[in-house]
Amino acid sequence: MRAMRKFILRVNLFIFLLFMVNNVTAGGIVVGGTRIIYEGNKKEAALGVKNNSTESPFLLQSWVDNGDGKTRGPFMVTPPLFRIEPLEDHELRIAKTGSLPEDRESLFYLNIRAIPPSSQDAVNTLKLVVKTRLKLFYRPQALVADARTAYKQLTFHLASGQLVAENPTPFYMVFDSLKVGTTRIQSADMLAPFANQHFTLPATETGREVSWRVINDYGGVTKPETRHL
Repeated sequence: MRAMRKFILRVNLFIFLLFMVNNVTAGGIVVGGTRIIYEGNKKEAALGVKNNSTESPFLLQSWVDNGDGKTRGPFMVTPPLFRIEPLEDHELRIAKTGSLPEDRESLFYLNIRAIPPSSQDAVNTLKLVVKTRLKLFYRPQALVADARTAYKQLTFHLASGQLVAENPTPFYMVFDSLKVGTTRIQSADMLAPFANQHFTLPATETGREVSWRVINDYGGVTKPETRHL
């Protein structure tokens, strides 16, 4: 019985160490951004990728979907599939291939799959495929000038124990934080253009001040904005 337990522990330790080694190797791909803003006055958007591994090449596969993980978006990624060598830099180019609304932003997702090379001893090797998923915002040309300060135009009010957030702008708002009094609203994620969202507040929250911060085009966080309810 004791021998069996030792054997199981050794097997589990081996699997854990093998996973960690491959995770470090597979995690060698670095993407040059946390989001992509495709400006309507440009023919394409670009995103840098780098293989930080000193030993392992990767096969990179890239595509755009509309958010459901299945339906492809109206964009072409070039190159869609290529091999990136150790310490090599490369650039993905994204071109719009279909028509989109011109009065508001549209949201899609860029997927980048990093596939490590197959081992000659594939039976005893754990192969870990890493997938990166980034928000891709298409921003029509007429909207470019107002994007940086649009978050200040959000409005909030209370209704039946809920905080109602309204976005009167044509831009997506991705919250870094949203608070009423001392309550941080954990479910606050993203508010679509010209949309509203309701957040339930705890009965004990009596604060009459709302504050919020959003993530900007560069992946940073704006200064907090505060309003009285």
